[in-house]
Amino acid sequence: MSLPFIEAALRGDLEAAGAELDVALPDDFGDDVHVLHLRRDQMRADETVRPWLLRVMIPRVGPRRAVGRIGFHGPPDAGGRVEVGYTVYPEHRRQGLATEATLALFAWARAVHGITRFRASVSPTNAPSLAVVRKLGMTRTGVQWDEIDGEELVFDLDL
Repeated sequence: MSLPFIEAALRGDLEAAGAELDVALPDDFGDDVHVLHLRRDQMRADETVRPWLLRVMIPRVGPRRAVGRIGFHGPPDAGGRVEVGYTVYPEHRRQGLATEATLALFAWARAVHGITRFRASVSPTNAPSLAVVRKLGMTRTGVQWDEIDGEELVFDLDL
């Protein structure tokens, strides 16, 4: 997602945002305002972080419509680890899209940037995301507190 894409979504102009990627966006696309503000601010501070941030999930077949979003929280940390975050919109869940998109994002990070260390933080009550991290072969390595999301279980994968 480009800076103009995110800014249009935050204004509620989903037509302009969708035009950036030639994709139809759901009416509630801009509802996760906190994440959009956070990633917008990261890009405003340093445009080079853009490839690490948000991407729209679009099916390979059928109409070009957003079925979710995925991205890293930022570029690799000092230890060379990136943290993934994803959302699949309710009507598209339980089809393996989060797993497929996460594997593709990990493959991109590995092939293009040599990244082999990945992290995901998941609410202990988020059964679908817990299933995704298990499918990915991630190992629970800790617990943390997020000021917005509350308790999160931390999972790591080193390839």
